[in-house]
This record gives sequence, structure tokens and C-alpha cells, in this order.
Amino acid sequence: MSLPRAGVPWWAVVSAVVAPVAMIGGWTLAQAQQPSFDPVRQTISDLATQASTAPWIMGTGLALTGVAHLVTAAGLRPVPRPARVLHALGGLATVAVAAFPSDTHPGAHVVAASIGFGALATWPAWARRRRATGVLRPAVATTASVVLLALLVVFLLELWQVTSDGSATGLTERLVAGAQALWPLVVTLALVVSARRQHGETVDH
Repeated sequence: MSLPRAGVPWWAVVSAVVAPVAMIGGWTLAQAQQPSFDPVRQTISDLATQASTAPWIMGTGLALTGVAHLVTAAGLRPVPRPARVLHALGGLATVAVAAFPSDTHPGAHVVAASIGFGALATWPAWARRRRATGVLRPAVATTASVVLLALLVVFLLELWQVTSDGSATGLTERLVAGAQALWPLVVTLALVVSARRQHGETVDH
């Protein structure tokens, strides 16, 4: 069963829910296994290294998040193709982040993380459509990217210790990673509601 053609299929709704659950749930469960871990200072990637107590938990969380992004991107039919491609690229890069831990493959990890963060921060702006309403309205879509990019910049400043000693690196990374995982769900649910409303109006007439 699926929504009207202009809407989003049920499996994309499921994957949109899985992304933030896997990301946020992954780091929550992983850091719970390691009492000495400092989530404010230490990064999500640190939870997937061999030095962590259960690296497979965060590794699995990242991989599931990436796959979920790929599936959601395929199902967001009302969204312009460039945005869906960027969203999928972000998902693929997230899978690569899981495949290349920072301790064993530092170079590949940095490249994958950079692509992932960049793609997931910018795809909302490419989703804007003229005369669209709701989340695809140019003002809303562009604002979403501006906010995600701002969070990414704050994280990078912490990571590179430009404006501080990096004591909030983990916190700022969680803010941007969590927001990037949640935005596709916001878009998906908004499109589902819009499609159902339009379908209902068509039936009434």
C-alpha cells in the first residue's frame, strides 16, 4: 500500500524514522557501554574505534543511518532530483564512515565524513520548488540548509580548536549529526500529510 503518486511510499517513511533512531540511539547505547566516555568532548567516531568498549554498536548505527538515507532519498518523489541525489550521497558517505573507522582508516574516514556532512547539510536547499508550500517552499528549504550549515561550522570550529580548546567537540557534532538525521523525517512526514490532504480534497470534489 502506498500514498497517492504525488506522495511518499510507506517504506520511505519507515526509513526516515530509522535514520535518527539509528544515529541517536547508536551513540546513546554505545556510550552507555563506556562510562569513561565524555560525549561533550569526544566525537561519535571515537565510539566506533577499537579502543572503545563496543565499537560494533556505533558502527552499526552509522551504517543503518546511511542505508536509511539512501532508501528515503529514493522514496522522496516530490523532491527535485538534485536534492535526492545529494541526500543519497550523504547516505552513501555515512555508510563509508562506518566502513572506515577513524583509527584504522583515518584518511578515508575524514573524506567520507566531509562528504557526508556537506551533502546532508546542503540537500534541503536543493529541495526547494517554486510555488511550493510547506517544507519545499524556497524560504523553508533554504533556511533548513542555512541552519544545518551553521551547526556544521560550529562543529568544525570546535574540532579544529579555532575558537576554543575543543571541549565541546562531541556536543556540537551530535547537534549537527542529529539535526541532519532528523530533517529527512520532517520533510517526509510533511509530504505525507500534504499528499493525504490533497487526496482527501480530490475525493471530496
